Amino acid sequence: MKLFRYGQPGQEKPGILIDEIKYDISAFISNYDEAFFETDGLKRVADLVKQKPEGLVRLNGDVRLGSAVARPSKIVCVGLNYKDHAAEVGAALPKEPVIFIKSNSALNGPYDDIVIPQGSEKTDWETEFAMVIGKKASYLKEEQVKDYLAGYVLHNDVSERAFMFERNGTWDKGKGCDTFAPIGPYLVTTDEIPDTGNLHVWMSLNGKLMQNGTTADMIFNPFYLVAYITQFMTLYPGDVVSTGSPAGSGAGFKPPVFLKPGDLVECGIDGLGSQRQRVKAYTGV
Repeated sequence: MKLFRYGQPGQEKPGILIDEIKYDISAFISNYDEAFFETDGLKRVADLVKQKPEGLVRLNGDVRLGSAVARPSKIVCVGLNYKDHAAEVGAALPKEPVIFIKSNSALNGPYDDIVIPQGSEKTDWETEFAMVIGKKASYLKEEQVKDYLAGYVLHNDVSERAFMFERNGTWDKGKGCDTFAPIGPYLVTTDEIPDTGNLHVWMSLNGKLMQNGTTADMIFNPFYLVAYITQFMTLYPGDVVSTGSPAGSGAGFKPPVFLKPGDLVECGIDGLGSQRQRVKAYTGV
C-alpha cells in the first residue's frame, strides 16, 4: 500500500493511493500517527481497500501532500553511512553507526518550500531511504526488525553545514531547522519493496543530476541500523529512522555547492516516489 496525508499544513487528512488514484479515507482513519500504528492501523486500511466502501472519496490529483506520517516522537538519522559519501567529505568509514536526532519540528511536505534559515551560509541536501516504525521497539535483533516496521519513506535530510561544523556542539544544530525534513510523498508498506539492498537514490539541482547512488553502497544495512539504535533508545510507532545519503551532497563538491533562493531541488528513490522543493529565503513569516 501507498499511504499519504493531504491538506493544509496542520490540517492533513489520511489518504491512500489505489491504482494511481488518490482517495480520502478520513471517514475511517483519523491520522497516520503513533496511535494509528500501535492499534494495527495498517491492517484496518488493508481491509478498507478490500471492501472498497462508499466512504472512499476520490481526490483531485493536485491536492497538497503533507509529510507521509504525522509528527513522530523523533526522527533518528544516521550519518556517513555510504562509502562514497564518506570518501567525498574526507571522513574515515565509521566502525559503528553515527546517529543523531533531527527535530520533529523540521517535518515538511514533499513538495513544500525549503526555507534557508536566518544566518545560513551552507544549506545542503541529502536524499535518504528512511523507515517508519510500526510498533514499540527496544533491544531488537536484526532479524526481528522487519516485523517492527510500518513501511518506508523518502526523506530529504536538509542540512546547514556551517551550523553543524562551525558553530560548536552537535550536528543537531544544522539538522533540525524548520522545513529541513521533507518526508513522503508516500509511506510505502514493506511488502511493496521486498529488497532494500539495491535501490536507486538520486537528486537533481535545477535540473542537473547531483546524487546518483544506490543503497547497495551503505556501510550498515537498514535493518541493522534499526536494531543498533534500539540498543540505545526505545523507538515508538510512527518514529522515523533515516539511513544516510550517497555521494553528491553539496558539501562534497569542489568548490562546494549550497542552496540559494530560487533553486529547484528534486529527489527520489526506487519505489518511494519523488519530491520537488523550491528554495526560499527566511523572511520571518
